[in-house]
Amino acid sequence: MKLVTVVGARPQFIKSSTVSRVLACRTDVKEVLIHTGQHYDKNMSDIFFDELGLRQPDYCLGIGGGPHGQMTGRQLEAIEAVLIAERPDCVLVYGDTNSTLAGALAAAKLHIPIAHVEAGVRSFNKSMPEELNRIITDHVSATLFAPSERAVRNLHSEGINGDRVRLVGDVMLDALLFYKARAKRPDGLGDRINPTTPFVLATVHRAENTDDRERLSGIIDGLSRSGAQVVLPLHPRTRSKIDSFSIDVPENVFTIPPVSYLEMIWLEANCAAIATDSGGIQKEAHFLAKPCVTLRDETEWVELLELDSSILVGANAELIAEGLQRAGSSKLEPSLYGDGTASEKIVRMLLS
Repeated sequence: MKLVTVVGARPQFIKSSTVSRVLACRTDVKEVLIHTGQHYDKNMSDIFFDELGLRQPDYCLGIGGGPHGQMTGRQLEAIEAVLIAERPDCVLVYGDTNSTLAGALAAAKLHIPIAHVEAGVRSFNKSMPEELNRIITDHVSATLFAPSERAVRNLHSEGINGDRVRLVGDVMLDALLFYKARAKRPDGLGDRINPTTPFVLATVHRAENTDDRERLSGIIDGLSRSGAQVVLPLHPRTRSKIDSFSIDVPENVFTIPPVSYLEMIWLEANCAAIATDSGGIQKEAHFLAKPCVTLRDETEWVELLELDSSILVGANAELIAEGLQRAGSSKLEPSLYGDGTASEKIVRMLLS
């Protein structure tokens, strides 16, 4: 069997690493890896391949930046050319990025079966590009690997039923369990924080937050008002927006360069609470039993809200501060996203 895997963004490098590791142990399948280049900064791309032990991609398309339509169109054209040359039996895509959609559409047009990892996840906000990417990818996929019971129900409600839908658990849990022992303190942290004082980990990268001066200012203000010692690894896009909007970063917020996955795990494992607009980090906070303040108006991980593992605060400074000040212990439900063997299940089902 020949399998083409399409990745392009940081979360996909992490997710695909777990499945690729299982595939590498098989002699009856060949994996061809395409990296679209959606995340092209060294700290957002190359470093993840290095530290996760991923082999270098077979194809590096170098397509990143630009409006959503332009990026997706260019990726689709380039992926199509690779698929015509490679003639795979299946195309495997992950998550909800433009790379996900481009890979799925290219395969669908060529009548190549598509398998979607993290299928069925919904925020129910179609103004989010990610939501459109998820929905379209799910509806053109032949096999849908769902991370949770809720994701399965979402697919059923959209008329996607039968053997196409497979509940496997979440590959992000697989990754965390595998790499947790290798976590390392970020080099950029140095001795900037007081080691005797608990710290809050914050991440901000979504365009809805970074491209809106009022929202970005509200988030920074909320972190300031919390009174906590805050560590904020800055995505290049976020740093640029803070500078262009002339937003003052308060003294209790310590900005550091982007961190690797292993460094992020260290920060998550050692912090007192997390404030983030990242879907993946919301789940990792849950896996590590850390309270999470979600800097969005809605989330695709609704089950975490129901468990009080996460609370929604948007970009409201007062709610952010209050959420961090009263953050207690997270309620961990170990079976919510499987048992950490999603990758093995995915490979077994693909080859069956």
